[in-house]
Amino acid sequence: MAEQRKQEKDFTKEVDELLPETKSLAQAGKLQEALDKLFAFEKQTRNASDAASTTRLVKEISQLCYDARNYALLNSSINTLSKKHGQFKASTQAMVEQAMEWLDELRTREGDEKWLELIETLRTVTEGKIFLETPRARVTLKLTHYYESLARPTEDPAKRREHLQKATDLISDLQVETYSSMERREKTEFIMEQMRVLIVLAQVKDVEDAASEKKGTMGGGEAEWVKVRVASRKINEGFLKEEANEDLKMKYYEMMILYALKHDAYLDVAKYYHTVWETPSVKADEKIRGQEALEHIAYYIVLAPHDNEQSDMLHRIFRYSEVEKMPLHYELLKSFTTPELMRWPGVETMYGPHLRPNTIFKSDKLWDDLHTRVIEHNIRIVSQYYTRITLTRLTQLLDLSQEKAEETLCRLVVSGTVWAKIDRPTGTVNFRKGKSAEDVMNDWSSDMQRLLSLVEKTWMGVNAAQAAQSRAVKA
Repeated sequence: MAEQRKQEKDFTKEVDELLPETKSLAQAGKLQEALDKLFAFEKQTRNASDAASTTRLVKEISQLCYDARNYALLNSSINTLSKKHGQFKASTQAMVEQAMEWLDELRTREGDEKWLELIETLRTVTEGKIFLETPRARVTLKLTHYYESLARPTEDPAKRREHLQKATDLISDLQVETYSSMERREKTEFIMEQMRVLIVLAQVKDVEDAASEKKGTMGGGEAEWVKVRVASRKINEGFLKEEANEDLKMKYYEMMILYALKHDAYLDVAKYYHTVWETPSVKADEKIRGQEALEHIAYYIVLAPHDNEQSDMLHRIFRYSEVEKMPLHYELLKSFTTPELMRWPGVETMYGPHLRPNTIFKSDKLWDDLHTRVIEHNIRIVSQYYTRITLTRLTQLLDLSQEKAEETLCRLVVSGTVWAKIDRPTGTVNFRKGKSAEDVMNDWSSDMQRLLSLVEKTWMGVNAAQAAQSRAVKA
């Protein structure tokens, strides 16, 4: 593209006279003759650095081709004009934006074939040009949606996956977060669309590819899930908190919940639902949206493995006045915050009829995870009240087989949640860590310091009493 040059001549008057003439020629069926005149005069205005006149001429060339429905000539003209020596950036940009306005009408009138040809022409013209990065992104988004529409569920699985892969490759190739010419909201919407298409492909791969069941591998849609996480970090969550962007916030956290559920990150799911619940419009809708969000917070916070962060959030949610208005969920949270054993048969009897049919717990996996959390809670409680316990008694308290009880206990020991040591010959579990000689001496030293402190206070008290008694006798 040409650098900014000083205009040598103003061709506005000549262009005003030429445009009606060429339009009449085109309407009379002499399109090529009209284009020849316009191309010749466009060269003069371009060489004279008359940007305004050049822009009018290139737009008129495209318009005449489009009106004549000569799409092959339209595509070649756009391509040719964009490559002209010394062509103005403003002229090329105006021509591209004009062609983009025709896309929807062209698809309705002529079908996908001509539409795709114009799309590819625009992508070719805009490739590698920073000043056209936003139009290129918009055109690419349309093409992405086209390939996604081809991936119908009834289609051959291989073809469907191929179309989705093509759509994903197209939209993921654009790094819109670096585009200075794109509005912040549009930029955020585009990144979310990247995330959405990646999630669709990842879910298809997870279903079709057995390798997705292998933990720690990149089988199935794991590669796409990683890209979803990377894309999510490009979005400023502070921007989503603005009232005008509430729709984007809902869409973003909906996708983040899908990502977290894929990786069984229940604590993250609870956090995302909590952020959704804090949205003013959701919180105001106490009966439907607000209650639904709170229910999911309660479900997923108890499903999350125990750690300091989970425990803190669990106790904070339990104290919410809104939760107290939901008796079932309040009692569920209370069970996990109270240092008492929860017998699984009792939990099944109390919560099963309410939670299993119509909530997330209709999934056998989540119900089994709840069972696991109840077992872990019980082991933590046992470790608080028992220094040593037999395996037989432990299995009775946990309502588990010995093998399952040992497996869960070992997992908690490895994670650092509890300290325990199993003595298999005697069949006991020790929940108190043995002390080293150094620890014993430190405890003894601490005890002696406290003892001497008490002796000193007692001695001072006795002296004070004796002094008071002697003053009373003298008086």
